[in-house]
Amino acid sequence: MKSFYITNSRGEKELYSSKKLYRSCKRVGVSNVLAKKICKNIEKEIYPGMKTSEIYKLAKQFLSSQSPKSSIRFSLKEAMRKLGPDGFNFEKYIGELFSRNGFSVETNQNIPGDCISSYEIDFLAEKKNLIHVGESKYHQATGRRVDLKVALYNYARFLDISNGNYFRNSNIKSIIVTNTKFTSEVIKYSKCMKVDLLGWRYPVRNGLEQMIEKLNFYPITILPSFTGYFKKIFAEQRMMLALDILEHSPEDLARKLSIPLDDLEKLIEEAKILLVQG
Repeated sequence: MKSFYITNSRGEKELYSSKKLYRSCKRVGVSNVLAKKICKNIEKEIYPGMKTSEIYKLAKQFLSSQSPKSSIRFSLKEAMRKLGPDGFNFEKYIGELFSRNGFSVETNQNIPGDCISSYEIDFLAEKKNLIHVGESKYHQATGRRVDLKVALYNYARFLDISNGNYFRNSNIKSIIVTNTKFTSEVIKYSKCMKVDLLGWRYPVRNGLEQMIEKLNFYPITILPSFTGYFKKIFAEQRMMLALDILEHSPEDLARKLSIPLDDLEKLIEEAKILLVQG
């Protein structure tokens, strides 16, 4: 097809690439045949300047009738955004993600430094005698990235904490986790300062989305029937993963959440499609 520019999530112009859409389809478990079919159907609909979000919305619509499981998985980035509008639920989700990955986790801690008496720390995650001092940066707006100011502040705070007495006999390391991407400056600086980063597409072969997909730790907001009505109720019970729904019988889940079973049936069915069905 003829080359033309579309508009990405940052409002910038970029050449449309069917290969990029094809890879996105393959990542969520779509067959080669179906991925190619979706790309061909999309090519009939797109136009110069079209937003990438509109393109992926069309692809999701095609998937919904052909592969419901892949259609749900296709919404991962949007599901991360739905953890907002503030970063509180994202912090809870990240804490649960680390906890399910074998870490002992504490969230929203106040830790003293050498110069400053108290710093707010989003999470502490300990495993194998190493404590990760975590900063979680949530962005609801599409296209936002974690910039150098965040990395500089995070490391300055980490240094003061390191020089204090709170972790005097512990092995600690700084980590920044985000639902979006890091700028190239942040990546360069953090490598130099030995700060771990976990975000969208970073590290390159083990980014946040790859960790989620590999371990089936999808946020509960990925389920199509999950609405704002459920958000506070589930968060208060620290049920941040779609997996949490299937770890209880439907009746126990309804009692735990004080929600009528009829209101939960669709969510339960969607969780089964995402996590159980082949």
